[in-house]
Amino acid sequence: MATVKPRETGATAVIGPTGQAAVTSATGGEIRLNRAATDPAFSPLDLLYAAVAGCLVVSLRDAARRTGVIDRLRSARVIVHGNKAADGPPRVTRLRIKFEVDGDFDEATRAALIAEAEATCTVSNTIRAAPEFVTVE
Repeated sequence: MATVKPRETGATAVIGPTGQAAVTSATGGEIRLNRAATDPAFSPLDLLYAAVAGCLVVSLRDAARRTGVIDRLRSARVIVHGNKAADGPPRVTRLRIKFEVDGDFDEATRAALIAEAEATCTVSNTIRAAPEFVTVE
């Protein structure tokens, strides 16, 4: 299992009356959000998919390292798409996740790496647990 390393986490989003919103991470990263669906930038929903894909792919590499097969891993790709709800509040009702793992190992090892990635990814585990939302002042 992964070791929990304490560090500052979180994000702040800011928007003015015009222009793009900016999201800054507690670790100093910054992303500009799109203003319209046709803008070539991330939307908040894209960031949700990116968070799941990014966490799973890094977790898979970590699993390969922990299980001693990192030297046989050539690449890993995780593709995430979602289905939005047809009615009710705007939300994603299903995440479709595809793992593409290229390496010199058998299907059992590949499946074990995917299973460990899914077990150790904080982002997907959080979404599965439906965290409590608390608005603070």
